[in-house]
Amino acid sequence: MRQLTYCIASSIDGFITAPDGGDPTGPEGFWPIPADYIEHLVAHYPEILPVVAREALGITAEGTRFDTALEGRKTFQIGLDAGVPDAYPHLRHLVFSRTLKQTPGSAVEIVAGDPVARVRELKREDGKDIWLVGGSELAGALYSEIDELLIKLAPLTLGSGMPLFSPRTPFAPAHFTLTDSVVLGSGSLFLTYRRRRDGEQES
Repeated sequence: MRQLTYCIASSIDGFITAPDGGDPTGPEGFWPIPADYIEHLVAHYPEILPVVAREALGITAEGTRFDTALEGRKTFQIGLDAGVPDAYPHLRHLVFSRTLKQTPGSAVEIVAGDPVARVRELKREDGKDIWLVGGSELAGALYSEIDELLIKLAPLTLGSGMPLFSPRTPFAPAHFTLTDSVVLGSGSLFLTYRRRRDGEQES
């Protein structure tokens, strides 16, 4: 069965963007993007780079981890505001929204129904794993379905902002096992955690 991976950049203090939810890597952004960070993404996760970055870097590789990307309405809006109706045309791209209509010229699938039910359907399909892009509202809604966390930990703190999971996420402690860690010279870390399901012991 396919797994759902929440692959997200986070500050040391657990925030994924500023309180207003804007793009932290845009022209007015504050998020560090050192060369070794980009090199690591290109080498290991080329499919999670948005189309603008892929074109700028000459990337055509499909990648080996994910063939499906899931986004919430607010995260998707960042791309729309930048004039990019589909940031991941090389992936099957689903956006969860009860109000958004189909974007002209885009193959993005708009899902108005229950995110958990839709993700469970996706998991039963054949294919590579599923990438949860964000944001925190959708991550909170899919909290119980996340099988893996891939945290791209940046060497900065924000003090406040949008957290990994929405504050409305129900209190439900989940245990994870660290399965991989990469420390870059710039100070960024790539930390991979696999969720331990009921009855599963830590290895």
